[in-house]
Amino acid sequence: SRATLHNQDEMMKKDLRIGDTVLVQRAGDVIPEIVMAIPEKRDGSEIPVLMPKSCPVCNQPLTKPEGEAITRCQNPHCPAQRLQGLIHFASKAGLDIDGLGKKYLEQLFDAGIVRDIPDIFNLNAGQLAQLVGWGEKSAENVLAAIEAKKQPPLGRLLAALGIRFIGEITADLLSSHFRSLEQLRQASREQLLEIEGIGEQAAASIVDFFADPETCNLLDRLQVSGVSPATQLKPRTDQPLSGYTILFTGGLTSLSRDEAKKRVKDLGGQIAISVTEKTTHIVAGGKAGSKLKKAEELGKTILTEEDFLRLIEPSSS
Repeated sequence: SRATLHNQDEMMKKDLRIGDTVLVQRAGDVIPEIVMAIPEKRDGSEIPVLMPKSCPVCNQPLTKPEGEAITRCQNPHCPAQRLQGLIHFASKAGLDIDGLGKKYLEQLFDAGIVRDIPDIFNLNAGQLAQLVGWGEKSAENVLAAIEAKKQPPLGRLLAALGIRFIGEITADLLSSHFRSLEQLRQASREQLLEIEGIGEQAAASIVDFFADPETCNLLDRLQVSGVSPATQLKPRTDQPLSGYTILFTGGLTSLSRDEAKKRVKDLGGQIAISVTEKTTHIVAGGKAGSKLKKAEELGKTILTEEDFLRLIEPSSS
């Protein structure tokens, strides 16, 4: 079975070694977590965990920024970085391009057909026909799915681009303050910091991303390929969940977490990733964790799954 170990710092802190017998507990009554090694079980054959100094793919030096727990390859041209960027872009967390999953992107990448994001939007049937496993119908379907994503919501495109510290919720937050990608590209660090929910790290990351000549080239090529984010309209204030900022914790049974978030956004609400003063409601599903406790301490409105369903489908109550 699997258990959470988090990162390199945790391994070093707990002095975990390859071959150790370990104590595992259910953290928060949900996720199995490695608590500690059991030293008395060691026989001398255990091997200390040593992090690599260079990337196993591009052989460039790895870095571990101060204050962060993750060791990273910083080479933007690293093949593994490029491939994972493509996979993320097309995934459900990105533009959600139907039929263009990890396996097919690996195939396209290895063949040299798709090397960066704009290449996706320049694919044609002739290129796909060269590859094993691509029938005429599947190629048509993928090309149609790609075409359908050429005018994505701004927030969805921002999340897909893989900007450091910018996930789906922060991307949606940005899209609610900037009506176009061009407006966001011109935004200063100070303007970004005026937005509640945007901190120093995110603001610096956004400014650095759009100032990078490679990013400018990528965005220009996307535009040439016909990719143009839909103009962001000002949020309506007459929608059922206008003014609601909802956080989900624990598991849902009637619908997936992604479906629930989409329903909230479709009805004019916003999604929170942590309990703050701005959070108005928390939906507590099965095995809700520490977020529920904090919400109770702050006096937030707690909804059960049934309460939430009545909120989004009042006619069914």
